[in-house]
Amino acid sequence: MPKQKVKKIDIHVHATSWTKEIQPPYYVTKSYKPNEEELLLMLDQAGIEKAILLSLCSSECGNLIITSEDAYNIAKNYGNRFYWFCGIDPRQISNSENADLGYLIMHYKNLGAKGVGELIANLYVDEPLMDNLFYHCQECDMPVIIHISPPPKKAGQATGCYGIIDDLGLPRLEKILKKYPKLKVIGHSQPFWSEISADVTEETRNTYPSGKVKEGRLFKLLRDYENLYCDLSANSGLNAMERDKESAVKFLNEFSDKVMFGTDICAPENNHHLAISDFYDELYEQGLISELVYKKICRENAIRILKLD
Repeated sequence: MPKQKVKKIDIHVHATSWTKEIQPPYYVTKSYKPNEEELLLMLDQAGIEKAILLSLCSSECGNLIITSEDAYNIAKNYGNRFYWFCGIDPRQISNSENADLGYLIMHYKNLGAKGVGELIANLYVDEPLMDNLFYHCQECDMPVIIHISPPPKKAGQATGCYGIIDDLGLPRLEKILKKYPKLKVIGHSQPFWSEISADVTEETRNTYPSGKVKEGRLFKLLRDYENLYCDLSANSGLNAMERDKESAVKFLNEFSDKVMFGTDICAPENNHHLAISDFYDELYEQGLISELVYKKICRENAIRILKLD
C-alpha cells in the first residue's frame, strides 16, 4: 500500500492583488507576481494546504513592493488558506538605530501577522539599523525570515543583489544569533544554503553549487544555536538537498526540528514548487526519512515554531 502524503504548510510564498496591467515586470525574467487565484491553483498542484504570504517592503527586491497591508488583505479574504508575515524595513520611521520599530511590529502582530519578512534590505546583518530591527523582533516575539546576500566585491560598490549582507561563513549572522538568543531566525537564499558544504567559495556562494556535500558551516551554526532555523524553499534550498541525497537525509534527520517546507512561489510560470514537494514525498516513500520526520518538515515544525493556529 502506498504511503499517504501529508498536506503541507508552505512558509514562503508571494502574491499580489494588483493586476498585470499595472505591475512592473521583474527586470530579469519579465515575470509578474501571481494573484490569489493563480497562487491557490499552484498550491493545490503541490499538495499544499496552507501557505504564509511574505511581504517585500524594501526597494532592493527590484520591482513590486508587497506591503504588510497587501498580505493582510489576501489572507483575510482567503482565511482558510493563508497566514502572513509583515514587512518591516530597518530604515522605517526615522532611518535611525533608535527607531521604535516595535511600534510597527506590534501593530501588525495584533492584526494577525505570524512573523517578519522576508528581510531583503541591502544592509549588513550586524550594522546598527539591522541590529535595531532584530532587537525589536525579539522583544515582540516575532520570528524573521532572512534572505542573505553577498557583500560588494569592492568597497563602495553596490552588491547588485537584494538581501541582508553577510560574509563567507556567515560570521555576522552568528553575532546576531548569539546576541538575541530568543529571536527565531529562519535562513534562506543561495549564500545561506551554500554554507551547507565546506567547499563553498566567494565565487560559488551566490550560485547553486554542485557535488558531494562536505559538512559545512551551516551544520555547526544549527548545532550551536537553538534559535536558527531553515527555510527549505526555492531552488537554493532544493539544490542544497538534491546535490547530495545522502547528505540531505543526514541533515534532515539531524535537524528535523529546525527545517520547514517552503516553495518561494513568486510568478505564475514557476514550477519549482512541484519539484520541492515531490522531493520530500519521495524521501518518505523511499523510506529515507520516517513518517515523523516527514510530517515535521512538511507541516508540524511550521505550526510549532511560528505558532500557527
